[in-house]
Amino acid sequence: MSAPSVVGAQGSVARTLRVIPQSNLTSLDPVWTTAVVTRNHAFLVFDQICAQDAKGEIKPQMAEGWLLSDDRLTLTFTLREGLVFHDGQKVTSKDVVASIKRWARRDPFMQVLQPAVAEVEAMDDRRFRFRLHRPVPLLLQALGQTQFPCFVMPERIASTDAFTQIREAVGSGPFRFVANEWNPGQSAIWAKHDGYVPRQEPVDGLAGGRAPRIDRVQWTIISDPATSASAMTQGEQDYWEYPLHDLLPVLRRSRDLVVEQRLLEGTYGVARFNTLQPPFNNPAIRRAVAMAVDQRDYLTAVAGTDPRGWGVCEGVFTCDTPLANEVGSEILKTHSIERARAALREAGYANEKVVLITPSDYPQINALSLVTADLLQRIGMNVEVISADWGTLIQRRASKEPVERGGWSVVHTTSSGASLTMPVFHLFLRANGANAWFGWPDDAEIERLRGAWVDAPDAAAGRVVAEQLNRRAMEVMSYVPLGYYWQPSAWRKNLTGVFRAPATVFWNIGKS
Repeated sequence: MSAPSVVGAQGSVARTLRVIPQSNLTSLDPVWTTAVVTRNHAFLVFDQICAQDAKGEIKPQMAEGWLLSDDRLTLTFTLREGLVFHDGQKVTSKDVVASIKRWARRDPFMQVLQPAVAEVEAMDDRRFRFRLHRPVPLLLQALGQTQFPCFVMPERIASTDAFTQIREAVGSGPFRFVANEWNPGQSAIWAKHDGYVPRQEPVDGLAGGRAPRIDRVQWTIISDPATSASAMTQGEQDYWEYPLHDLLPVLRRSRDLVVEQRLLEGTYGVARFNTLQPPFNNPAIRRAVAMAVDQRDYLTAVAGTDPRGWGVCEGVFTCDTPLANEVGSEILKTHSIERARAALREAGYANEKVVLITPSDYPQINALSLVTADLLQRIGMNVEVISADWGTLIQRRASKEPVERGGWSVVHTTSSGASLTMPVFHLFLRANGANAWFGWPDDAEIERLRGAWVDAPDAAAGRVVAEQLNRRAMEVMSYVPLGYYWQPSAWRKNLTGVFRAPATVFWNIGKS
């Protein structure tokens, strides 16, 4: 009597990709939050108009193609046939236009380009166009970016204000979100979208055919890394997105596991100040803290003492990319607690409380946070460390209130190297006040330079602007770069189709 149910259970496991994600999923809205875990969810559910391949080139995805007019003032897209939302409704240009408009209000890249856009309009069910005041060579790069993707939602959902969080995840991507099985803090489920028609091309980065080769994707939140490692080695889980570095040797000893760097770039750490509230509304105090930072302390705390696992990068742009420079970065090379303590006194620090929130369930960011907490205490600041789960942290960091009313002073996060290569989508560089990333720095000169980079006539001129941006960023010091580390993933050897990409995505992956 029990045999059929056992066989059924085994079959269910064979058709389910069991994943330990980087952190808890608390928001379904990839426009409202920049949390990478929400972006990973969104890549399962939503599709893009165009997408980046492994070389960073923009290729059609939902679009069949596009045409730029001879005067370069009209860019017309045609959607490919067979696009259907998870609720059964056909995807039309009106859905795409509404999605573009909502996304554009929050995307740093598009905010820079927006003054050149006269209108985005639907022409018929499959065609839509951008009408431009002047040529915008970077428009396709903005639409197809990985950092803050333009995901397409039904018009009824995309009509939600960009600063209001959506609660319904309906897209046209390869998997549909199973809302009634979502248990925040424990698990989340996605099921294969039977109506999805992938592009008939090999997968290439985030471009090509996004073929769903598994029936279900199940994320299970396991906050204890040792428990996660045991679940992987014993076959209870199939994929661990961000294994703790200390446990990599244990995972590598297992004959059943693969441990490899799947992401295309290193992971960059960031300490972000709340520039609205004391004491970090004072740039001199922010700069004093930066004088005490030694990136090596942070990187070894996360990735160990082997320097092959990490790298110092004391500028705002991703190291070893065209705009990388350290002009004006001398402050990050100070590495002195004593000088930082003296600078803090000179800046007029008056023992204001500093609230640093650290994620208890995100080991890598927790490690970065605790290094900063120790550093702040050593230079003489009045520090309160609050431990919270990652989902709570990303909700709280949206608060602009003083610390005594639930606000914050310092938070940490990480970013892919690709997200920090250009001024237009560098979230932490943006300094447009209320519309900036959490911390809300307001600096007209940084904003002027970001626009100047877009208008630079050639690469050499753009490089000059990038150096000016690095110098100004070190003066404003709205965040402290903490270097980068390599973050491998682990998966069981019976998984097929695992490929390298600039984001953690689960299409093309099956089980043998």
